[in-house]
Amino acid sequence: MELKEYLQTEAARIDAALDLFLPQETELPHSIHRAMRYSVFAGGKRVRPILMLAACMAVGGESERVIPAACAMEMIHTYSLIHDDLPAMDNDDFRRGNPTCHKVFGEAIAILAGDALLTEAFRLLSSPARTAGSAPAGLLAVIQEIATCAGSYGMVGGQVVDMESEGGHDIDLPTVQYIHTHKTGALIKAAVVAGALLGGADTVQLAAITRYGEAAGLAFQIADDILDIEGTTEEIGKDAGSDVARGKATYPLVLGLAAARVEARAMMDEALRALELFGAEADRLREIARFIVQRKS
Repeated sequence: MELKEYLQTEAARIDAALDLFLPQETELPHSIHRAMRYSVFAGGKRVRPILMLAACMAVGGESERVIPAACAMEMIHTYSLIHDDLPAMDNDDFRRGNPTCHKVFGEAIAILAGDALLTEAFRLLSSPARTAGSAPAGLLAVIQEIATCAGSYGMVGGQVVDMESEGGHDIDLPTVQYIHTHKTGALIKAAVVAGALLGGADTVQLAAITRYGEAAGLAFQIADDILDIEGTTEEIGKDAGSDVARGKATYPLVLGLAAARVEARAMMDEALRALELFGAEADRLREIARFIVQRKS
């Protein structure tokens, strides 16, 4: 199966499960459930949950067992996008080619929809009915990893430094690295680590998958920085050039566009090297690392 077909097939699996796990619009309170579902199903390639499935397969696990955790990861990612788009943060009008949640439902409901998705993710991760096939110790480690990477030591911390650095004229590379590895990279790392844990990875495998996740996560955000400059609004699904307009701390700002491309490829190569101990079972992880850097949207 070609990568494009694989990504589409796995995204469809995730979407079907999300439809099952998320509250229905017919359930009270209707407004919050409509907003949650609107944002989750407004598009997106489901890269993080697919990485979780691929990491599970790479260590010899069964991907079906990981579906609930993968859906929880997508809920957390979507919550972060809803809040990131708010007027108090990036103030974006479009996300994934659609009006942002606060533009459709208002700021109050958008904030609460994000809150609800974050909470729903951990309700799903701790649901005995949905996680019956996972060893309790492994599941606890997954919850710990995801919670750490989503909070102030991870994604939230990166968002804080990102906002505090906006418009600055003396942003250095360590600051940009901190922002990228935390705001974006942390959840990508959490996705592959969680998949490996649920797949039964041993210590050596887990260390390799962790290194892969760290490098791939950084490559992903550098590629996003480049796309913000080179892509169109239609291609990237949000206002093109918004990072430059806001004076965001990015790799192209600090290093220049050409050097940022070199760094993205270097991170891709590092991610691939981390998988050298694996055979063909990790080919999907390898393909996704290349896709992350080479994609146009």
